[in-house]
Amino acid sequence: MSMNPTSKIRPTGATASMGRSGFPQVVSATGGEITIKTGASEAGFNPLDLLYASLSACLAMSARIAAGQLGVSDRLTGVAVRVTGEKASEGLSRIARFAIDMEITGDFDTAIRDEIARLAEAEICTVSNTVNGGAEFVLAVRAPHQDSSAS
Repeated sequence: MSMNPTSKIRPTGATASMGRSGFPQVVSATGGEITIKTGASEAGFNPLDLLYASLSACLAMSARIAAGQLGVSDRLTGVAVRVTGEKASEGLSRIARFAIDMEITGDFDTAIRDEIARLAEAEICTVSNTVNGGAEFVLAVRAPHQDSSAS
């Protein structure tokens, strides 16, 4: 597969930083910033909200891609995806079940709407494929870099 020399690859990744108190500040590889909030009534995102947000956004974009693959994108008028989850009652702290509600609007019958959703969730969305696939974690722990010339 040849790469288009004018196409750009978007940098990905995020870094969360925090001190002894307060909440993490998360910065994306492209400079986007989010401050994590954990209070029950505090507006903002907590870490699980970010997981749900990633999955919902990926599925919405993937549904649009799926409509294109099926040749029906001209009939798609909108996609809304709501993701929630249930924490496991036993064992490690984790989400045991994701609840995904995908609303696909447009001039489609049930079979096409179902196929758009299936393709989006099972084949196209990188986030759902990753969550379902058991990705390997490679953890590196390090002390902060110290400048030896500062002595």
